[in-house]
Amino acid sequence: MEPVKISAADVKKLREATGAGMMDCKKALLEASGDFDKAIDVLRKKGQKIAAKRADRDSTEGVAVTRINEDNTVGVAIVLACETDFVGKNDSFVALGGQFADIALNHTDKESFLAADFGGMTVADKLIEQTGVIGEKLEITSFERLEASYVGAYTHIGKIAALVGLSNVVENAAVLSKDVAMQVASMGATSLSYKDFDPAFVAAETEARIAVIEKDNIELGRLGKTLKNVPQYISMSQLSDAVMAEAEEAAKAELKAEGKPAQIWDRILPGKMERFISDNTTLDTEQCLLDQAFIKDEKKNVAAYVETYGDVSVSGFKRVTLG
Repeated sequence: MEPVKISAADVKKLREATGAGMMDCKKALLEASGDFDKAIDVLRKKGQKIAAKRADRDSTEGVAVTRINEDNTVGVAIVLACETDFVGKNDSFVALGGQFADIALNHTDKESFLAADFGGMTVADKLIEQTGVIGEKLEITSFERLEASYVGAYTHIGKIAALVGLSNVVENAAVLSKDVAMQVASMGATSLSYKDFDPAFVAAETEARIAVIEKDNIELGRLGKTLKNVPQYISMSQLSDAVMAEAEEAAKAELKAEGKPAQIWDRILPGKMERFISDNTTLDTEQCLLDQAFIKDEKKNVAAYVETYGDVSVSGFKRVTLG
């Protein structure tokens, strides 16, 4: 039997379809006796073998991508992960991430997305095929979807991506949503508001934080340095009316002890109460988006910034990152 002749055009066609190298495409076509579809299957099986060998590898590099539909009511954010930064920065890899994101936009969860069609194979199979082509473990490590009256996005150098939903479509909604998405990407909020916290989580976190500060203070005291303030609370969710009333009475007692005239207390008390709230809501300012200092103007928090746009609020957010 004469050997099958593989034309340069056939090799080029397979390379364009799969992204595999010229020699790999030629070998696959030879093994498949020139059958194009069988050659793709050959490359896919190669990918399966490589994927099995590299299953225990960490996919901590890659690219984070967002996509938003035409009317800005739905957005997705995914991470296409690989093993090395070298591959993660490759133009063809980044383009592949964009193709996956285009498909992801039409799906509500990761499972249906992985089962979706990608040029005659599933997304999951495409990942395996490209593992063979690239020689590194590839996987979708994050899939987030957000629906809202208006959805905006921000991506930080392909490493972190965020989606933000607004309750209403207002003037300059694109600017507002991008600014808040940038906040999400930069500061890593975990909750929209302190109202979303589980009381058990807040209680456990309070105990843990106080223990850390008290331990630090032992060392600071030994060194003769100023001790850190030990908060009673860490979230606005803990500052009930009774707690605030008790704090106000304590502030008044302090003013009296300092010999401040009662007639000027009204001018001093607001500042003391603001300080009390600030000292006892550290969890909120770290993890709650609306309570964080706005990165473009730290004199106001995110909630205050959003209010400048009128009748609109942040209805939700999502964040994905490598690693």
